[in-house]
Amino acid sequence: MIEILKPAELARAKDTGALVADILRTVKSRSTAGTNLLDIDRWAEAMIVEAGAQSCYVDYEPSFGRGPFGHHICTGVNDAVLHGRPYDYTLADGDLLSLDLAVSQDGVAADAAISFVVGGSEPPESVALISATERALDAGIAAAGPGARVGDVSHAIGSVLSEAGYPVNTEFGGHGIGSTMHQDPHVPNTGRPGRGYRLRPGLMLALEPWVMADTAELVTDADGWTLRSATGCRTAHSEHTIAITGDGAEILTLPSRARP
Repeated sequence: MIEILKPAELARAKDTGALVADILRTVKSRSTAGTNLLDIDRWAEAMIVEAGAQSCYVDYEPSFGRGPFGHHICTGVNDAVLHGRPYDYTLADGDLLSLDLAVSQDGVAADAAISFVVGGSEPPESVALISATERALDAGIAAAGPGARVGDVSHAIGSVLSEAGYPVNTEFGGHGIGSTMHQDPHVPNTGRPGRGYRLRPGLMLALEPWVMADTAELVTDADGWTLRSATGCRTAHSEHTIAITGDGAEILTLPSRARP
């Protein structure tokens, strides 16, 4: 299903997006060496409940997972890049942590992800990985607008990742979003310009470039959910929810203090 939202729904989406961004910002500020991933999950749950919103993950049960996800936020450490299920792990200085959060509020969902290095050390490999995903996300957003095609967005994302020297996996990528978290169209992290669904105002997309340092192959963790690099290399993931407008694309998952 491809959903085109009405102006009133898009207005609510901005509020949901700001909530997602605010939670991610708060969790990042609290995540230090010594923080347990289960504490991060509890923090996210408390903030979602306080806002009167709902997690999109707790009951999430797609075909590729093993039963309901059962947690409120995805926490990927080092070689874990997608669907990182929180578990009893204490963060160490230098860990590369990816947080992915999707929330529904007033009937509209928003989805975003950030990656950052825990503590004071910043390994160059980790900094480069994170920078590549952030630059690819910016490029994808710049390519999105009315009349553009999904392939244009995918090509913009993939060009940045490839030029940075990273293999690109196309099994998982961006997606449509609206009244539910995952919708059509699928937005691969590489593609051919001029191909695919034509974007139109009212469409919401979650764009999410992610990379692994030296492989495009994923392996599934024993928890049935967490996807890791097949070689054990480090990974990074960045994501925004955007809305296609009459003259471009608007980022919806900005912190409330950053919104006009």
